[in-house]
Amino acid sequence: MKIDQIAVIDIGSNTIRLVLYKYDVKRGMKEIENIKVVARLRNFILPDGRLSDQGIAELQTILETFKEMLHDYGIEDVLATATAAIRQATNGVEILEKMKKEIGIDIRLLSEKQEAFYGYFAVVHTLSTPSAVTIDMGGGSTEVTYFKDKELVYSHSFPFGSVSLKQQFMKGDTLTSKERQRIYQFAKEQFLSLSWLVGLGLPVIGIGGSARNMAKMDQRKKDYPISGIHQYKMTKEDFDAIRLEIAELSFEELKQLDGLSSDRADIIAPVLEVFQALMDVTQSPIFQFSRKGLREGLVIEKILKKDPNAFDKYHVFESNVDFLAQEFGKSKEHNEYFTSLCEKVYREFCQHDALHYSDEDLATLIQAAKLFYLGEYIDTDSASQHTFYLLSNRSIDGLNHKDRVRLALLASYKNRDEFKRYVTPFMTWFTEAELKQIQGMGALLKFAYALDASKRKIVQDIAIERKDQGIDIFIHTRGSALAEIYRVNRQKKHIDRLFLENVNLHFIEREG
Repeated sequence: MKIDQIAVIDIGSNTIRLVLYKYDVKRGMKEIENIKVVARLRNFILPDGRLSDQGIAELQTILETFKEMLHDYGIEDVLATATAAIRQATNGVEILEKMKKEIGIDIRLLSEKQEAFYGYFAVVHTLSTPSAVTIDMGGGSTEVTYFKDKELVYSHSFPFGSVSLKQQFMKGDTLTSKERQRIYQFAKEQFLSLSWLVGLGLPVIGIGGSARNMAKMDQRKKDYPISGIHQYKMTKEDFDAIRLEIAELSFEELKQLDGLSSDRADIIAPVLEVFQALMDVTQSPIFQFSRKGLREGLVIEKILKKDPNAFDKYHVFESNVDFLAQEFGKSKEHNEYFTSLCEKVYREFCQHDALHYSDEDLATLIQAAKLFYLGEYIDTDSASQHTFYLLSNRSIDGLNHKDRVRLALLASYKNRDEFKRYVTPFMTWFTEAELKQIQGMGALLKFAYALDASKRKIVQDIAIERKDQGIDIFIHTRGSALAEIYRVNRQKKHIDRLFLENVNLHFIEREG
């Protein structure tokens, strides 16, 4: 199995990053290293528009270090890009030629349109949100896009960013009330100039470090029970509360604030005013976050050119479940059998009123079946605990946080007591009816897992009959089902509760 390793050097106006990725067809794309240097190149732009010699020297030193790292990592496939700071510098082309000649790194200068596109491209391939507005605010430019049904409709790049706004509007490191109002009005006027943004009523998706910090601060405030900010959502009211809290803090207080990177303490307040202005112009009720942006967009595009089936923006979650299953040792062939078995059991249970049928629940059940007890990869005895922790705390592209916890509860189901323990921090996330259905589907998965105890695909069919003396479940097998009989009888009490009456199990061994 060939594993591709790709490095991205992202030369921005505020930060310069070296990010390493690996990709293979079975496990998908994964970030393996992320090195960040706060260079603030935008501050080195001279009055005549040139990037100063000091700024060029700073850039060269960083790139030389990155090249050493790439040599040590043994990675030759490098995508080096530059955005607003170099794009806006009148000597930008000269700088790129100098870096290629003296360091040997060929840097691609992205246009405003390309920079906006790659942010959009990453979002639609890693989030399930069908239509939205994206905003990626760097140090020297701000890119916004509008996509509908995963297709790009409009995009625009504004020549202002967090660092340039600070230079233009702020006298010190702490934003005053008047400065805040001026930045908000400026940003609002800029956004209103794009008629396609006005009144869309769609989620605004924030890309980049400042948006990431906003999500972390909201999670800290709410004592959020799981980790990760990719696909995290905030209401407009919660966004306003954080923004106003930030506005009241001094620069020194911001540097100490949990969830906020200290190197963004002086630029976070103006950024939030821009986000607020965009939400007001679009009339968005939701601010959502994407951890994936320009860099991931570049890598996804490169992989898709080589393998057009590597990513599916219309079925993001489904693709990533398969990647995750194989990462933790789940055989694709065996998963096909087990998911088919689970579907048979689900349809039979629903037909006899043990569960309420829905296409959505069946789809969720099948995805949970692919990941059921993946924690066995770590330790068999505590497979349930490992499964719940891994799935609830790991970002899964295409799956929002509530559905991620639902998936974790299903794929880790062991018994009622463990279910209650896992779900306790999330009781407000689900209705009583939802919890009852999740618990019932979890019990079904555990029952089906017992039907596959020997991993030999013994069970070929299952049928249920309702009789006066209770429920009869006929399990047709190919060969001896000794292991399955033992395991299923241990799970019988969970099934009795689903049918609310006694269940009789009958194993029927077919000849041949």
